[in-house]
Amino acid sequence: RVRPDYRAYLTVRFFTGMRTAEINGLLWPYVDFGRRQILIRETLVAGRREGTKTPESRREIQMAAVVEAALRHQEAVSRGRSDSVFCLTNGAPVQHQNLTTRVWYPLLRHMVLKKRRPYQTRHTAATLWLAAGENPEWIARQMGHTTTEMLFRSSLSRTAGAICRGCGG
Repeated sequence: RVRPDYRAYLTVRFFTGMRTAEINGLLWPYVDFGRRQILIRETLVAGRREGTKTPESRREIQMAAVVEAALRHQEAVSRGRSDSVFCLTNGAPVQHQNLTTRVWYPLLRHMVLKKRRPYQTRHTAATLWLAAGENPEWIARQMGHTTTEMLFRSSLSRTAGAICRGCGG
């Protein structure tokens, strides 16, 4: 069972393909409900705000309905308390190590799943998009890649090949 205070965070992770530093560094000014977009403009690494990993990582991610609903719920919880979308009760941004050890790994144990890094949710998002028939070029752009090569070269390779036979990967 997902802790209610982290349900929106995990929903956004699983359905956007955001990198850890991107979701942990997400600020409210970069959530555009009108256009249904999440703007990736900066990251949070070791408690410091930085630019994106690469120029291509600076992008707009389209919000699926489930992501919009999760962010609207989170807005009621944290907007006004912090500029950070996902923050602690004191308004400080979510910290990767704390979340991983206190929320992520216990959730995996509860679900009797093999230990894996939260970063793997990025590959889950890509796999779900492929399974839903999304264009691999669109998926690559959502994830901050310039081509589909990285999409298919990543740990997705086995899954993507099974899902997307003949789609250019």
